[in-house]
Amino acid sequence: MSEFFSRVSLGLLGVCFMLTSVQAASDDTERFTSRDVFELEYATDPQIRPGGEQIAYVRRSNDIMTDRTRSNIWQVAPDGSDHRPLLSGTVNFSSPRWSPDGTRLAYLSTAERGSQLYVRWMDTGQTALVTNIQETASNIAWSPDGKSIAFTMNVPFDARPFSVDMPEKPEGAEWSPAFEYVTETRFQADGSGILNPAYSHIFVVPAEGGTPRQLTAGSYNHRSSLSWTPDSREILFSANRNENWALQSRESDIFAVSTAGELRQLTAMPGVETGPRVSPDGTLIAYGKTDNEKLAYRNRYLHVIGIDGENDQNLSAGIDNSLSGWVWDGNEGLHYQLTRRGITEVGRVNLAGGHRAVATGLGGESLGRPYASGSFSVESDLLVITRGSATRPADLVALRDGTEIQLTTLNEDLLGHKVLGQVHEIIYDSAIDGEEIQGWYLTPPDYDPARRYPLILEIHGGPHSAYGPHFSAELQRMAAAGYVVFFNNHRGSTSYGERFALLLQNKYSSEYDFSDHMSGIDALIAQGIADPDRLYITGGSAGGIAAAYAIGLTDRFKAAVVAKPVVNWVSKVLTADSGIGQITNQFPSLPWENIDDYWRRSPLSLIPNMTTPTLLITGESDRRTPISETEQMYQALKIQGVEVVMVRIPGSPHGIAGRPSRLIGKVENILAWFSRYP
Repeated sequence: MSEFFSRVSLGLLGVCFMLTSVQAASDDTERFTSRDVFELEYATDPQIRPGGEQIAYVRRSNDIMTDRTRSNIWQVAPDGSDHRPLLSGTVNFSSPRWSPDGTRLAYLSTAERGSQLYVRWMDTGQTALVTNIQETASNIAWSPDGKSIAFTMNVPFDARPFSVDMPEKPEGAEWSPAFEYVTETRFQADGSGILNPAYSHIFVVPAEGGTPRQLTAGSYNHRSSLSWTPDSREILFSANRNENWALQSRESDIFAVSTAGELRQLTAMPGVETGPRVSPDGTLIAYGKTDNEKLAYRNRYLHVIGIDGENDQNLSAGIDNSLSGWVWDGNEGLHYQLTRRGITEVGRVNLAGGHRAVATGLGGESLGRPYASGSFSVESDLLVITRGSATRPADLVALRDGTEIQLTTLNEDLLGHKVLGQVHEIIYDSAIDGEEIQGWYLTPPDYDPARRYPLILEIHGGPHSAYGPHFSAELQRMAAAGYVVFFNNHRGSTSYGERFALLLQNKYSSEYDFSDHMSGIDALIAQGIADPDRLYITGGSAGGIAAAYAIGLTDRFKAAVVAKPVVNWVSKVLTADSGIGQITNQFPSLPWENIDDYWRRSPLSLIPNMTTPTLLITGESDRRTPISETEQMYQALKIQGVEVVMVRIPGSPHGIAGRPSRLIGKVENILAWFSRYP
């Protein structure tokens, strides 16, 4: 192992753990409890009605009886008045999209089979079922003349490579289910399992209902957002229609398909061209551009190009960040969003490349953990954003002429009566090389600065993602139980530029990100905040990898909870749905060409060093970090004589907190495990 590993591990072999227990809450009714998860709500996907007189948005809440997150569509005026439901009930309503003249609202609903497209007439409240399709519709987009709606949908095909002559089954006989055949390179997806053979295509349907007509064809997927030309004759989209698309992890071009099904290609550059948006006058296309360098992270830049595919211009070449969500605000500029140091912002750029900040503080659309998030809508001089805080999930905020108006307060009825943990920023240098790291720590309710507290290190996934000072139900529950919760954006995190994101290229996980975490913990110990004898560690996905790797480098943690980890990179990239992209961009070679590189980054390589009591938790239907990874670590720790428990979540994919009870179960298992090692 490295010199750094030797210094850290050997210097801490004699640490003696104090057995004091975590102080219980004095009044549980005032603190955030697990049951409170079912009462949380947040706003997302705001859509300003043409003319600016109304905002439709999706209001998401948790249903304790169905254990599901419910989506309803509400409306509110730009001054905060007239806040009421448009489409509400026990089924899901999502993707509200105004017609060009604002008289109708298209949306998706699960009221019928699958996810169907509906249209609501705003003057009467009447609704029409526009589609009666067998698969799920997505990416809906109105034609500028208001006569048609485009959407994408899967089209199944028969993947059997040959026919098999089976004997006839007698009437009433109960035989084993029929065999299934897998022939596609990309044959699985987390949350869906083994995929039914299908390709996603673009359809168009009359806005008053009728028979959808398929516009694209071929053995390719067309899953991107859709943008019509002003004359309502063509639809622009992004897709990889190369012959070897299934083996290409970072490649797509922009195409246009006419309502007659005629296809033309507008870009053919290496890398990803995505999210085309046609300017109102039809002369320009805005789109996102990412190069195809074989690296784990690349910035996404905002480009404009002529409608004929000529005169390409990078509008964000001077911004070391990834832009998203771009929309035209007339013909001379675009609004977009980006995340800077864990906080999402809205910016504007003109066609000369001049940028200015418009709004900041977007977030609160990730209830479980404090990931950066946010969405916005713009219409003339009105901007509406989703904004939360360290103690509140996302609400709607309107900005006009320098004035901000809070449009919703969705959680005051619950959280206004709770004493919550408070988030504090900490900036420190990583001991291994002096790299500056930004982090935050959440202090328990009624925090006493004269005391030292047990500390939980919570590591984000990705690793190319970002936490921020945002509301987190999981972390608030930990703080309510009496812990200081430390979370950071270690090297490899996004929102700090391309250089920082690539500091873990070909070395995740490693002693480098480990140092980023431990240096922050040491800073909190030095400040008298954390108790050095009561340290705990947890993380999920890439955070689970880091947690597993960390307990192979140190014995400083009294207990660990490793959620949905990768512990053996060789088996992971050949069994998971994301393996092709990871082999291409995160490793210098194929597994069978340089197995040592894969093994060196695998927590299993450190099993002989592990002594920390460990709880492993993973969904049984996880295809991103398959449960076979968890099983390998469980068996290895058992052989080594380390105290270990494996928690399996039946039916759960990678997002083990995707249902309210699973979110609760995850954090309560973490707290129960840590309480065993006071």
